[in-house]
Amino acid sequence: MRRAPRLRRPGLAGTGRAEINRTLEWPDWNPAPEMIGHHPHLPPRLEGGPFSPIGGRALSLDQNRRDMLSRIHGTNEPETSGQAVSSGCIRMLNEDGIDLYERVPVAAKVVVR
Repeated sequence: MRRAPRLRRPGLAGTGRAEINRTLEWPDWNPAPEMIGHHPHLPPRLEGGPFSPIGGRALSLDQNRRDMLSRIHGTNEPETSGQAVSSGCIRMLNEDGIDLYERVPVAAKVVVR
């Protein structure tokens, strides 16, 4: 069996196969150390809620049964959706993240191209 490529390396988005390991409503946001290094004004933690840049819902990803520390999530900053602005997370419009959260179960397969 051919091994899928890594979906993410620290600080970089990538491609590959993964699965949803948990879903979160109004998740807290803990910026990656690389992100804080580039933006030292960021707090080390931001409580979940309407002002959090991680949005209203998040789907955490596993690869080969290991937490990738990466998520598919909404954002309250729609201008950043689809851009490489996070440490490997996949951002989408907040309402799309909420819709996905309601329809995708834990253990669902994810393919990132």
